[in-house]
Amino acid sequence: MKLIDTHAHLYLEEFDGDRREVMQRALQAGVQLMLLPNIDQASIGPMMQMCRQWPENCRPMMGLHPTYVKDDYRRQLDLIGQVLFDNTNQYIGVGEIGIDLYWDKTHAAAQEEAFEEQLGWAARLGFPVAIHTREAFEVILKIVEKLQDGRLKGVFHCFTGGAEEARRILDLGFYFGIGGVVTYKNSDLPHVLSQIPPESIVLETDSPYLPPVPHRGKRNESAFIVEVVSKLSQVYATDVEEMARLTTQNASKLFNLNLQ
Repeated sequence: MKLIDTHAHLYLEEFDGDRREVMQRALQAGVQLMLLPNIDQASIGPMMQMCRQWPENCRPMMGLHPTYVKDDYRRQLDLIGQVLFDNTNQYIGVGEIGIDLYWDKTHAAAQEEAFEEQLGWAARLGFPVAIHTREAFEVILKIVEKLQDGRLKGVFHCFTGGAEEARRILDLGFYFGIGGVVTYKNSDLPHVLSQIPPESIVLETDSPYLPPVPHRGKRNESAFIVEVVSKLSQVYATDVEEMARLTTQNASKLFNLNLQ
C-alpha cells in the first residue's frame, strides 16, 4: 500500500527523541508522504529542517494556526505571508489555518481576519488550504461560502461534523480529513461518512494528537494511519488496498503531488 498522511506535526518537540525511528516506522507501514502544516513563526525552522532531512517523504505547508492568533498576529501574518510568497515553490498548501473558539474567544475577530487573509493567499496562488475548525463550523462555513469564487479548494482537517456540515462542505468542493476519531467507539463519524463519497476523503493523523484505536493514550505517529484506512475500508465496505489507493489518489489530486 502507498499511503499519504495529509496532516502531521512530526517536527514538534514530542518527536525530538526518536524522529528517525518514527519516520522509519511510517515508511515501513507504507506511508509514502507526510504533509506537514505550519503552526506559527517559531515552527517554520523545525518544519523546514525535517523537509530537508527527508525531501522524498515530507512536504511543508505555510500558515498561521488559529490558536496562535494572539496580540502579535499582524506581525506573524506579515512574516508568514512573506515567507510563503518568497518561496512558493517550496510549499504545497496554506495551512494550518482556521478558527478555534474552544480554548479562547478573546481573539475571535482577529482569527476571522487571519483566516480570510490566508484564504486570499491560497486563492491567489492556487494552493489548497488545510482548515482547522473547533466550535466554529458555522462561522468558518459562512466565510468559505462567501469567498468561494471557484478558486478555493482544500480539506476540512479532523472533520467531526454532522450531515448538514458535510453537505455544505461537499457543495464547496472541499475534502474531508479523516483520522483517529473515526476509530473511537462512541464516534458518530462512521454514520456521517455513509453520506460522504469516498472520493472526497483524505487520510491524516494530526500527529502527535488524536491517536486511533488501539493506540489511544499514546503519542500519535504517521505509521498509525493504517488503523484509519482499515476502519474506513469497513465503513465503505471495500478492501483496505482499494481504500488506500483511493485516498492516496484523492490526496495527490488535492495537493498536486507527483508520486513516483
